[in-house]
Amino acid sequence: MQPAAGDAGTALGAALHVAGKLGDPSTPMVGADLGRGWSDDELEAELRRAALPYSRPASIAAEAARVLADNGIVAWHQGRSEYGPRALGHRSLPAHPGDPDTTRRMNDVKGREQFRPIAPMVRAERFADLFDGVYPSPYMLFVHRVRAEWRDRIPAVTHVDGTARVQTVHPETEPLVAELLAEFERRTGLPVVVNTSLNTAGRPMVDTPREAMELFGSAPVDLLALGPFAVHRRALGGAR
Repeated sequence: MQPAAGDAGTALGAALHVAGKLGDPSTPMVGADLGRGWSDDELEAELRRAALPYSRPASIAAEAARVLADNGIVAWHQGRSEYGPRALGHRSLPAHPGDPDTTRRMNDVKGREQFRPIAPMVRAERFADLFDGVYPSPYMLFVHRVRAEWRDRIPAVTHVDGTARVQTVHPETEPLVAELLAEFERRTGLPVVVNTSLNTAGRPMVDTPREAMELFGSAPVDLLALGPFAVHRRALGGAR
């Protein structure tokens, strides 16, 4: 099931209809990253234009995992923009799932109501250790029951009824996000990271590098991971 199965899916449905008439319509949709993307050179030019102090760590996934393990919040802008209403690891705000206060902090960052839930992403091979229900779930469309032994370990993403809306991350299609999750688990013992959309209340999901920098500049976020580049809040003299 593709992730924009509403009015927004009409264009995709029309394209699939035509594809079926022209040839084999059975090719599966392997990802929702159907939007615009920017090269590393273009991203670096935007950072220089904005005069932001940045670095290029050996692994942006490991750098982000380190910030997350320290209970920081990351603005994650990677690859092409995604189709549909869900952030699936290309335009995301990851955070630590083990802190019960994370939900409040994330809703403060996004400027939205405190009843809004946040969701987990997990490496596909670890899904069955933590959750029951429909698998795979790469587009975060299904609600799953969190296994009892994990509910207190990932309270930020567990609903009051013991469920969570899970995204499974598959290394063959999302290698960078899978690396982020593996690094976070190595540091914390938790194979789950909070994943909510990279935007603030009343605004669409971030698309361009400039929009990502604007959000980073206006919200209490600790790290901007813009492609392979890292901009740390502390480098700007800010405090969380």
